[in-house]
Amino acid sequence: MFAGKTKGGQFTISKKVKILKPPHLSGDWRLWVKAKDCIMNYWQPLKMGDIIDLVAPGFRCTDEDFGAAIALLRDWGFVPRYRKPLFVRDVLSSAPDAHRFEDLKRAFHAPDSKAVWCVRGGYGSIRLIPRLLKLDKPKTPKLFIGLSDITTLHGFLNQKWKWPTIHGPMVDRLGRGTTPVKHIRELQAIITGRQNSIVFPQLRAMNAAARRAGRIRAAVSGGNLITLQSSIGTSVEYAPRGQIVLLEDIGERGYRVDRVLEHFRQAGLWKGVRAVIFGEFTGGKEPDGRNHVPAVLQRFADEMPFPVFKGLVTGHGPIQRPVPFGPVAELKLGSRGELVVPTGGK
Repeated sequence: MFAGKTKGGQFTISKKVKILKPPHLSGDWRLWVKAKDCIMNYWQPLKMGDIIDLVAPGFRCTDEDFGAAIALLRDWGFVPRYRKPLFVRDVLSSAPDAHRFEDLKRAFHAPDSKAVWCVRGGYGSIRLIPRLLKLDKPKTPKLFIGLSDITTLHGFLNQKWKWPTIHGPMVDRLGRGTTPVKHIRELQAIITGRQNSIVFPQLRAMNAAARRAGRIRAAVSGGNLITLQSSIGTSVEYAPRGQIVLLEDIGERGYRVDRVLEHFRQAGLWKGVRAVIFGEFTGGKEPDGRNHVPAVLQRFADEMPFPVFKGLVTGHGPIQRPVPFGPVAELKLGSRGELVVPTGGK
């Protein structure tokens, strides 16, 4: 389907390539893919005995959750590794900026580990970007997992190093033991390479563009809404043109969600976006108990020309299904949409 060449573990399309219509598709099937959107490395699936570097770019977690998560990773057959002490007194985050940056630097460049897993979100990742921009890109991509405040690091790794990443559960969430067993098994299958794609069925169409027949092939990007807004005007400014955008958040009231979505519109971020999928927006109730967020999201969908869906189970809720950022995914349109995303491992 693609015309291109492979070099050094990357697939590069050298010019615009028209995707021909498969015989079973109807509706809006035309798609043009740009080279810059299709260059992507692969992380190597984990096996028994592999080292996973644990980092805390944002807030710290409790010692109990951290210890339980380490025990779980060892039970899975991996070797979790972290600098001692990982948590050091700071104004806001898990440790001072220099301490957290050195942990990330060591983790990204360590020749003996294959994964970097974030302990918790919260706040702090954006303060590390100026230092990260000065780092040389490692020769070999690593599996990188996190969400929430870690959205900033996904943007850096996807944009600057062309690494695929996984918007997925934090280390502290594993330690709590609240994740359903079937989702734990899915996560294990993904990081070990036994599952090479993830399917998100029964996405609910929110506008006419989403209900039409057809399919969209594009990379998924995005993450936490408020964290994405903080990238505007920085060297890792969110630029979702040509992509499928995933958005989620926690504790944001309706007017704050609307403010960010409108900011993105006036800043031109929605130009060229292929589709938007809303994950979970937890909390956010008004003082009187009402929740305006669903109505805000619906108004956004009604105003946008591209497909908008809701119902992807990821975010800050009890279930945090992993969503790979970077690999070209396929979104099936219709009243009940379906997203299929390659894991990014190979």
